[in-house]
Amino acid sequence: MFSEHVQSRSEQQAATRQKVLAAAERLFRAQGFKATTIRQIAAEATVSTGTVMAVGEKDALLVSLFDNWISAVHDSRKTGLTPSTTATTTAEDVLKLFEPFVGYFAVDSELSREYLSILVRGNHESAIFRDLALALLGELETVLGRSALPRGEVGRGARTIYLAYLGVLMTASSGAIAMPDAADQLRQTIEFVITHPRGNQ
Repeated sequence: MFSEHVQSRSEQQAATRQKVLAAAERLFRAQGFKATTIRQIAAEATVSTGTVMAVGEKDALLVSLFDNWISAVHDSRKTGLTPSTTATTTAEDVLKLFEPFVGYFAVDSELSREYLSILVRGNHESAIFRDLALALLGELETVLGRSALPRGEVGRGARTIYLAYLGVLMTASSGAIAMPDAADQLRQTIEFVITHPRGNQ
């Protein structure tokens, strides 16, 4: 009986959290991050401002929104990536791993810039640098395992591409380059990693 009560309360808290995040996302996208207030989010979610703040202040809400979406992408393709013994991977195959993320960031560049500037300030921890980084690195290693890269260099290649992806994404989200140019720069990095001559091998 006690465990049922705890589970019910936990489920209720999770539902409230999702309700607040959904309301925040609607408002962030409709009127912009800076123009949105906690009071408006509370009204949109039909909860108190205290309930919203229990989920997080504006920066934390935005980080949670992006992290949740990125996590959902990784979860949706957990069973779709399988290692292969044949060297068939091209730069385009690797680039496909990033397509959902690049597309998502391009949909609302203002909101993407806000998210990345929050990460750069370092006031809010994001799963994109922890669990989600490990998920993407694992996916990269799986796909690169089908390339002509020597087995011992697959991990290093995955890390190089991952760091290039973060750099290109942050540069594009700052407005310094357009998203199509960012995708092209990432493609060039991937091609370099896969095809660059390796000394005496």
